[in-house]
Amino acid sequence: MMRDMMVTPMGTVLASEGVQSARTDMTHGVEVSVVIPCLNEANSLAYCVDKAMKAFQVAGLSGEVVVADNGSTDGSIQIAEQHGARVIRVAERGYGAALRAGIAGARGPFIIMGDADDSYDFTDVPRFVKKLREGNDIVLGNRFWGEIKPGAMPPLHKY
Repeated sequence: MMRDMMVTPMGTVLASEGVQSARTDMTHGVEVSVVIPCLNEANSLAYCVDKAMKAFQVAGLSGEVVVADNGSTDGSIQIAEQHGARVIRVAERGYGAALRAGIAGARGPFIIMGDADDSYDFTDVPRFVKKLREGNDIVLGNRFWGEIKPGAMPPLHKY
C-alpha cells in the first residue's frame, strides 16, 4: 500500500509502507551506500562518484560510494578509486551480478543504486535518505521526469 509520494528533479518518488531495512549495522559509521554497477564507464564515472560524494558532504551524510566493477578495461577502476569510491571487483559478468555484489558489499543500512552513465542525479541522494529515515522500505525515482525525449532511447527499452 502506498504511503507517500514526492516529486523531485529526478521524477516522482514513491515510498512503500513498512519496516526499516534489516541492515542496521553501523559499525563502519556509514549510513548510506550508493552502489554503482560499472563496465567500461571511464567517460562518465567520475561525474557520478563526485556528485554522490558532494551530496554526502552538503547534507552532512555519512556515506560511501561502492563501484561494483564487472571487468572494466578502460581505467574505470582507477578513476573510481581516485575519486574516493570503494571498488568491488565482480568476476561474474552481467549487470545483475554487479548490482548484487555491490549491494552485498555495501556497508550502510541504506542503499541507493544508480548507473555509471550519469543518467541519474546523485545530488538527490539526501532526499531519498530522508524518506528512508522516515521508515520507508523502498524509495523509487523516475529519471525521465514524466517523458522520454524523441530519439533518447530505443523503443524496446522504453517499457
